[in-house]
Amino acid sequence: MTETALLRTYARQLFDAAVKAADPARAVQRGFAQAPVPPPGPNGRTFVIAIGKAAPAMLREALVQIPDAHGAFAVTHHENTDTVPKAQVLRAGHPVPDEAGRRAAQTVISTLSETTEHDRVIALISGGGSALLPAPPAPVSLSDKARLNDLLLSAGLDIVQMNMIRQQVSLLKGGGLLRLAAPAPVHAYLLSDVIGDDLRAIASGPTVSPIGTAEDAISVLMSAGLWDALPASIRAHLQQKSTRPADPAPVAQNTLIGSNRQSLDAMAEKAQALGLEPKIVNAALVGDVADAAKEVLACLHPTSRKTAFLFGGETTVKLTGDGRGGRNQELALRVARGAPGTDATWVFLSGGTDGRDGPTDAAGGVVDAGTRSRAAAAGVDLDALLANNDSFAALAAAGDLLITDATGTNVADVQALLIAP
Repeated sequence: MTETALLRTYARQLFDAAVKAADPARAVQRGFAQAPVPPPGPNGRTFVIAIGKAAPAMLREALVQIPDAHGAFAVTHHENTDTVPKAQVLRAGHPVPDEAGRRAAQTVISTLSETTEHDRVIALISGGGSALLPAPPAPVSLSDKARLNDLLLSAGLDIVQMNMIRQQVSLLKGGGLLRLAAPAPVHAYLLSDVIGDDLRAIASGPTVSPIGTAEDAISVLMSAGLWDALPASIRAHLQQKSTRPADPAPVAQNTLIGSNRQSLDAMAEKAQALGLEPKIVNAALVGDVADAAKEVLACLHPTSRKTAFLFGGETTVKLTGDGRGGRNQELALRVARGAPGTDATWVFLSGGTDGRDGPTDAAGGVVDAGTRSRAAAAGVDLDALLANNDSFAALAAAGDLLITDATGTNVADVQALLIAP
C-alpha cells in the first residue's frame, strides 16, 4: 500500500470515529443518566416525540428506558429507513420541506393538543428538524415556505441566521413546541449539529426561546438581498408579527447529549491510536467555504512526523452556478485545487456526519496530491466545474467522493488533513 493510500484509509477511519462518537443511542443513554426522565403526574401519560435525522435511533433507545410511553413517534428524512418497534416513523423532505413534512407537523401539533398538566412530553431533538416539520402559519403556504428555504440555502447565510428566520415563520420552531404542549412540562434531549451548541439553533429550537424577533428576521433578509424575492405572504406575516409583542415560551428542561466537539475529540483519540500526532486546529470552521479552504491549506506543509490536523464546523456556499454538490465536496475540491507543491504526502477529507452533503448521495470528498491529475486524465476542467458549483462531478471524475450510507446521526461536519513526511 502506498503512503497516500494508507493516509486515505486513516482519514476514513477518523471520519468513522467521529460518526461513532455521535451515535444517537449512546447519546440518549448519557442524557438520561445525566437528567433522568421524570414520571408523569397522577393518571398522567408520557409522550415521546423524536425529531431530526437521528430521530429513529434516539427514539428506539428512549423506549427501552420508557417502556410504558403512551404515545411515541419519530419524524426523520426520507433516506432514513430505520424502524422503531411499537412506534411510528414518519418521513419527510430534507433539506427542502415537502407535503409529507407538513402532515408530520400536523401529527405533532395534534398530539401536543391532547396533553394535560399531569402528562410529560419527552422531546428528542437532532439536526435536520428545521426542514422536516414545516408548520407555516396561515396564510403562508407550504410552497411559500419551500421557496423561503431555497432562498436561505442559496444565499450563504450561516445556520443560526437561517434558523432565526425559520423560527419566525413556524408554529413549532422557536419554542412553538413548548407553547403547544402547555400545560404539560417538556423535557428535551438534544444532539447538536450546531457549532457552539446554541440550543436555539438546533432544529430551529422547538423547545427553547427564539434566536431573534420578526424585526431581526426582516433585517437579515434585507441585508442578504432576499426580501423582495420572498413570497408576499411571508413578507406580510413578518411585517404583521413585528408590530406585536411575542408571547414568551414556557420553560423546558433542555439537556445537551452530543456535539461536534465530542466527535472531534474522538477523531483525535483515534489518530493517536493510529500513530498520528493529532492537532485540533479549529473546532468552529464556519463561514465562506473559500475562506475555510485557505485555513486548511495554511496547514499543508512538511511535518517532522505523521500528523492529523483536525477541524469541525459547518461552512457556507454561495451558489453562483447550477451544478450539484455540497459544502464538504466544495471544500475538498478547493483544497485539492489550491494545494501547493510539497514533498510531503497528504490527504484531506471533509464530510458531513449525517452521510449526506447537499442534494447528493455523497457525504463529502477525500482528496490528495493526485486529484488534479486524475481529473485531468478524465477530461474534466476543475476550474469550470468549481465556478458552476459542480463539485460532485469534479470529485466523481477523480474518484474522490466520500460515499457512506445515511449514518442516522448528525453533528455537523468534520475535516482531517493528514500529512506524512
